[in-house]
Amino acid sequence: MITLRNITLQRGTKILFRQLNLTINAGQKLGFVGANGCGKSSLFALLRHELQPDEGDLEFPPHLIIAYVAQETPAVSMSAIDYVLTGDEELCQIETQLVEAQQANDGMREAALHAQFDAIDGYTARARAAQLMHGLGFGLAEYEKAVNEFSGGWRMRLNLARALMCRSDLLLLDEPTNHLDLDAVLWFEQWLKRYQGTLLLISHDRDFLDNVVNAIAHVNRQQIDLYIGNYESFERQRAAKLALQQAAYKKQQQEIAHIQSFINRFRAKATKAKQAQSRMKALAKMELIASAHVDSPFHFSFPKLLKTPNKLIELDKVDIGYNGEAILKNVTLEITAGSRFGLLGQNGAGKSTLIKLLAGLIKPLQGECSLGKGLQIGYFAQHQLEQLHDDESPLQHLQHLNAKATEQSLRDFLGGFGFIGDMAVSPVAPFSGGEKARLALALLVWQQPNILLLDEPTNHLDLEMRHALTLALQDYNGALVVVSHDRHLLRTTTDQLLLVANGNVTKFNGDLADYRQWLLDSRRDSRREYRTQKKPAQSREQRRPLQNRLKKLEKNLDKLTTEKAAIEALLSNPSCYENQTQLHEYISKQAALTEELEKTEELWLEVSEALEMVRNEGVSV
Repeated sequence: MITLRNITLQRGTKILFRQLNLTINAGQKLGFVGANGCGKSSLFALLRHELQPDEGDLEFPPHLIIAYVAQETPAVSMSAIDYVLTGDEELCQIETQLVEAQQANDGMREAALHAQFDAIDGYTARARAAQLMHGLGFGLAEYEKAVNEFSGGWRMRLNLARALMCRSDLLLLDEPTNHLDLDAVLWFEQWLKRYQGTLLLISHDRDFLDNVVNAIAHVNRQQIDLYIGNYESFERQRAAKLALQQAAYKKQQQEIAHIQSFINRFRAKATKAKQAQSRMKALAKMELIASAHVDSPFHFSFPKLLKTPNKLIELDKVDIGYNGEAILKNVTLEITAGSRFGLLGQNGAGKSTLIKLLAGLIKPLQGECSLGKGLQIGYFAQHQLEQLHDDESPLQHLQHLNAKATEQSLRDFLGGFGFIGDMAVSPVAPFSGGEKARLALALLVWQQPNILLLDEPTNHLDLEMRHALTLALQDYNGALVVVSHDRHLLRTTTDQLLLVANGNVTKFNGDLADYRQWLLDSRRDSRREYRTQKKPAQSREQRRPLQNRLKKLEKNLDKLTTEKAAIEALLSNPSCYENQTQLHEYISKQAALTEELEKTEELWLEVSEALEMVRNEGVSV
């Protein structure tokens, strides 16, 4: 249990928390939400002992091991997999001590250290590190690549893998999905579900929160309000609270009417039964979402396009790539007025490359790319944040686009993106990543494009801004092509999914659940292919610890299955429903056994896979 008692925390002149009291229980998975700048990251720095409270006490259990993702990566020449392994400090210490014991010819000490090494699953460490890297999108050839050869985004993935490698009691994750694509996010969710320690997670990805956490900590007005349940449950509880405020009612009804209009438009366009069904489930929640975000500071919309060409961009048998080498081949795609495409595909498959071609940043290597007359492209990618002028204000950026507009009209427009008062006329240099992303989106909206090309537009945006962007995109009557790891955005703003894979671009007729299954199948096939290329089995000493662990897990699976069957047999007896207290005990026991059984099955699969890797790959994974 971690206890914060009467904590006051101040950064500069801003008080982030005042007399804060918070208890975090062992094993809790707590999602922190709140506006950018409200103090979430500073609270994590406090828990890491990097900041000290101005007032109050912070109590930790003894010997608590804390893992977090480092923001800097040393430019070292060690291999990526060895760098990930350094996340397990105890493992590294034992390995160092083993070398010293061997050099000193101390057999007793060496035997004791080997026992410790076995106890912490040291024999599976390299296989586990390889699994982490594979899940986070690293190719098999990159395991032995030097750390200093990776780009900044991939180094952050290495830091994440290193944090996950640590056998921690407390895991602190601050926007961990910002540098991940959708494939890695889906894998990461499953890993976090199995994590046995206490998880504190800052995220603005509502689906990610929904699938990982069991409580929400809402940071607001220098305090933290706890809500039991996932993010959807938080929205429901917060909506009920806000609905009691009469002043919010009118605004709430306007937003719900806007969402209903989008639902009606979608119903008229839906053509694929399964995808339509998935979308309708998401849209059914949108009244709830509107209620929970009624006090959002962000409100903007794309101007209605009165005239737009029907055919905007047409690709006919196009090859796309760089330096004469094609990444995508024979691509045929027609984007017409009102098209709403979401791009799916594994990292490096060519999604961003396709968007760059559509944006006119690169030319086709082969084939025909036809542009409609009157085409007005709006392109958003993360590198555009670097093109903002650090010494200029948001107002000056807008004035470059329209020198004739009045200052008040520009200020009113910027206010919808959260740039109010002095912020509208302050240089952008000290702005956060989220604030710069908001400004880049504001500049895009102002230019009234008739096709939007968005490459990860929600990175750095908080939940309120994501909600505002979703509403704006729903009401936008131009064409849309979007790459995003935010499943809620994809689900509620696009009509057709395109799969970018194996050098091709094809229509994906399923929904995002089907895509997750497609990913699992693809990974299974790639692992099978990889195993056939590796060298023969390793020594019995490397296999024995895994085999022993597998036997223990199999015994536990049998035990849990028997216990669950016994409870379900009791629940099938009508007489047990006469005693409500006993009935609730049985139901709680059934739920606990089901959850433990699922976790044990996942561990069994992991150990089975690790054993297979050791048999076929050896320590050079």
